[in-house]
Amino acid sequence: MKRQAAVIGLGNQALDDHLPGLAGCQFATLAAVCDMDPAVAEKQADALGVPGYTDVHTMLRQERPDFAIVAVPHHAGREVVEACAASLVHVMKEKPLATTPEEARELAKTCQSLGVELMVTVQRRFNPVYLAALQLLEQIGDPFLVEGRYTFHCTDPAAGWRGQTALAGGGALMDMGYHLIDLLIWYLGLPDRLLAATSTAAAPGAVYDAEDTALVHLSYDSGLYGSLLISRSAGPKTERLAVTGPRGSVVVERGKVSRLAPSGEVLETLTRQPAWPAAAATQIDTFCRVLDKTRPNPSGVADHLPHAAFLAAAYASRTSGHPVAPKEYL
Repeated sequence: MKRQAAVIGLGNQALDDHLPGLAGCQFATLAAVCDMDPAVAEKQADALGVPGYTDVHTMLRQERPDFAIVAVPHHAGREVVEACAASLVHVMKEKPLATTPEEARELAKTCQSLGVELMVTVQRRFNPVYLAALQLLEQIGDPFLVEGRYTFHCTDPAAGWRGQTALAGGGALMDMGYHLIDLLIWYLGLPDRLLAATSTAAAPGAVYDAEDTALVHLSYDSGLYGSLLISRSAGPKTERLAVTGPRGSVVVERGKVSRLAPSGEVLETLTRQPAWPAAAATQIDTFCRVLDKTRPNPSGVADHLPHAAFLAAAYASRTSGHPVAPKEYL
């Protein structure tokens, strides 16, 4: 029997990733959709042949799905996750886990107290290229430099809820930057100090306060230093994380990871061209295995508390102009 899944929030992330992923996965099937816009809910319900709802509580009560994929605007995430948890419905939560450390801790406590599994959807953890990078990092010695860049060009950074801090919790750093932060913490752990600067200068005359560009300098007590550049206003689209140690470097990009000699010579490379939407389907199947208790949760709610601390420290350092320790927010 396939597990019954509901999709809550029918924006681009659901339409491009989660719904196609559900159609291609092995262990789950779509049971219902929900969106606060009646026209959107009705359109997708008719197209997909499932019940459509505009109220989360009504959907949970009437459909009782095994789990919900939550892809709502950041400010609405907490209420939806808590509603699912209260109904003992497990959750796949579109990143970020939360907009503040306090919210993250409370969601973790709520889910753990009720026995509800929550997995944050960070697709790179399910891609063999990024998994291979973990193994290659063992070959370069203790790293002393990390450099990350994730950029693309958005025509209107002020558009929609993502342009407003009150709704998004932050801008490019919290939204698209979450993926780069996840890789950094997954590979190297939480930095001991960081200092961030952000900008909303890419669209003169537009009214928005959620940063379109962020630069984060970071350091570890081990002697590892580095920076992350995130921008949704700087083309071409680039995604890259490079970690350097005394025995060379590991460079991971979309679909490719390479190990380099100290001189920069490429020693080995792994590439992958996945069939879309393989990553989304793999995430859903993995979550079903987590619910079956046949494998551990690879991106659980407790694993993402450091991400919330990183973001809080970055925004605090931007305001103070001084380095801040993310561990203060754990």
